[in-house]
Amino acid sequence: MVTEDYVVRATAADSQVRAFAAASKGLVEEARAAHNTSPVATAALGRLLTAGAMMGAMQKGDKDMLTLQIQSEGPIKGVMVTADSHGNVKGYAFQPDVCIPANAQGKLDVASAVGPGFLHVVKDMGLKEPYRGQIELQSGEIAEDLTYYFAASEQTPSSVGLGVLMNRENTVRQAGGFIIQLMPDTEDNIIRQLESNIRGLRPVTEMLDAGFTPEQMLETVLAGLDVEMLEQTPCRFFCNCDRDRIEKALISVGRKELQDMIQEDKEIEVNCHFCGRHYIFTPAELKELLRQCTR
Repeated sequence: MVTEDYVVRATAADSQVRAFAAASKGLVEEARAAHNTSPVATAALGRLLTAGAMMGAMQKGDKDMLTLQIQSEGPIKGVMVTADSHGNVKGYAFQPDVCIPANAQGKLDVASAVGPGFLHVVKDMGLKEPYRGQIELQSGEIAEDLTYYFAASEQTPSSVGLGVLMNRENTVRQAGGFIIQLMPDTEDNIIRQLESNIRGLRPVTEMLDAGFTPEQMLETVLAGLDVEMLEQTPCRFFCNCDRDRIEKALISVGRKELQDMIQEDKEIEVNCHFCGRHYIFTPAELKELLRQCTR
């Protein structure tokens, strides 16, 4: 799918503020189509995919990987997203077909679909142990939960805005967001200006539907703070699963499990959670994998 999705990185107020913004309509629509998500599940997954794309752009190493996982008690049960530093992001909702009434404002009720739970953040930067952070969900709206995560786990005061707008036929009309972060020792007048800007800000989906680019969103959020756009990174929904990876996963389950599959003497289907692709293995192919199994 050809899209114009990208993440823009910027600084403002002489590098006292760093900022990211994304247009993610194409990748969220691709995720919706891959998983056949309901509108509220699309909104929840799309918000976390958008956040993943921006947080992936924060990573510095070529092989750095980010995982965002919501585990919750609401009907969606959870959402999982992974992203790299090159704009590749993938994810899925645990219960993709969840349907609940709109909220009091007539909008998709992501908070009720998610419910109480936890957000887990894992950053694999090639060190001996990956960085792990966890917070209790504050609202289930995802943007507010990430705002709290940055402050509580990374000690970085931040403001996160995320939005997904659906068409009547349940395709994605708009998707995107922003992350604004204060660097240590940010001056009080800069903080006051930023707070004032955010108080008067239109919702992300309204800005996107009015034609705002990610750059224009940041210019609005950072008005009066001498914003400087630094770089654009294309982003896309991309899953690196392939038949070879699935074969290795089957081999890793062990001889006994493979033998049980073979004894049933019928094809098995393995599905990728992240992209929904189906992989079929015949009994003969399973026997070949069994020969490669060492345990």
